[in-house]
Amino acid sequence: MRLRARVRRDRSAGTPAADVPPAAEDLELPAPAWLALTAGWNFAESLGLPLVAYVAGERLGGQGLGMAAATAVVWLTAAARKVLAGSIPSLLVISGLVLTLQTVLVLATGSVLLFLLQFPVANLALCALFARTAPTGRPLVAKLAAEVVALRQPSAAHPGLESFFRGVTWLWAGIFAVTAIGLAIVLAVEPASVFLLFTTVGTIAGIAAGTALSVVWFIWMLRRCGLRVRFRQA
Repeated sequence: MRLRARVRRDRSAGTPAADVPPAAEDLELPAPAWLALTAGWNFAESLGLPLVAYVAGERLGGQGLGMAAATAVVWLTAAARKVLAGSIPSLLVISGLVLTLQTVLVLATGSVLLFLLQFPVANLALCALFARTAPTGRPLVAKLAAEVVALRQPSAAHPGLESFFRGVTWLWAGIFAVTAIGLAIVLAVEPASVFLLFTTVGTIAGIAAGTALSVVWFIWMLRRCGLRVRFRQA
């Protein structure tokens, strides 16, 4: 019996690493090339296509037509996604809702003030959207991670991972809230040219800071919880 047990252990020790099944608590990402394609496609249909439509519409008929064209393209893309894939990505829905709100503000009166007001209002709407899902069992960041970068979570619920996604969703809600407040203050005290410059710089800075903090938090969470991330085979 001892000899058989020893032989079994020796055979087990000689098993190649590639044949060992992945740990149940591994998080999985697509192969790097497929990951880049998945993320690029999501950002292209949610941000790239509306931008192209806005530029084309703005050149043909001004800002109002540009905003209407961008909004129409987003919702047409969403409809196509629903028909072809059976579901609409959250990032596309967020883009459509924000653009719809901005377009309504621009077309409602044609006022320059309302056109500028769309930026803090859009950030406030994003804050509310993230904050609404943060305390639930399906925080928005977890859903975006699954859709945009195809992150596959462990089959069994992990408290540390769930806490991370709730916390990061609150983080982004706070970033959008701070951005909205900052833009509202600048809009009240500065001319339009300064406000538009601050909007561009503040938005880029907020997104960069939020992304960096999310990544650092994610790495810290992995180490603390003993989780690993591996790439799926192409």
